[in-house]
Amino acid sequence: MKAFRFALKQIIPLIFAYLFVGLASGLLLHKAGYAPVWAFLSALLVYAGSMQIVMVTLMVSGVPLYMVAVMTLLINARHVFYGISFIDEFRQAGRGKGQGWKFPYMALTLTDETYSVLCALRVPAELDRHQVQFWIQHLCHMLWVCSCTLGAVAGELLPVDMTGIEFSATALFVAVVVNQWREARSHLPALIGLASAIVYYFVLGPDGLILPALSTSVVALVLLRKQIPTGAMEVEHDR
Repeated sequence: MKAFRFALKQIIPLIFAYLFVGLASGLLLHKAGYAPVWAFLSALLVYAGSMQIVMVTLMVSGVPLYMVAVMTLLINARHVFYGISFIDEFRQAGRGKGQGWKFPYMALTLTDETYSVLCALRVPAELDRHQVQFWIQHLCHMLWVCSCTLGAVAGELLPVDMTGIEFSATALFVAVVVNQWREARSHLPALIGLASAIVYYFVLGPDGLILPALSTSVVALVLLRKQIPTGAMEVEHDR
């Protein structure tokens, strides 16, 4: 239980982010005509954060499932690289009788937020580091499942006016882009994405631009990866 309590303290900064985005995801699913059980299953099995909000919009728009799957893969491909850096840690957590399931579970539930927490994690000597890592990821996963399901149930039971809820995805991505623009050492990735979107908007129209623009951006970023400095800008503080 000590590992559980310590892990709970580590995710306190994430609670409100998971809660409100999850509620928005559940409400969107309800507005799209899906029962709360689908919000529960999508949060449990898809667990793609903001991509779940985009997924609802795509499905309602009639986008084929294969295209939704490809987009999800492209958008969340960064998690593969996150997982590589923790693969040995996750293997250690999965060792022991009856613990083998933890290795794939922890690999599949690693998110941007949990990755940041794990990178900065300092575990007291008396606690099992791998147990703490497991609880951090599991608690975040369950928080996401509960918030998405609660959002769908609230839309089902309460007279919630959901006018404009679709804008939550746009607002979320705008906030992410602005934050990364301010902190990133290079603005080239953002400019590549913007240029790709503009070009394909005029070539293919608003309904056909997303997948080609994402694909072009990924290819361009791979080709230019050596020219793009990584990390955040260093900010000088008065001492």
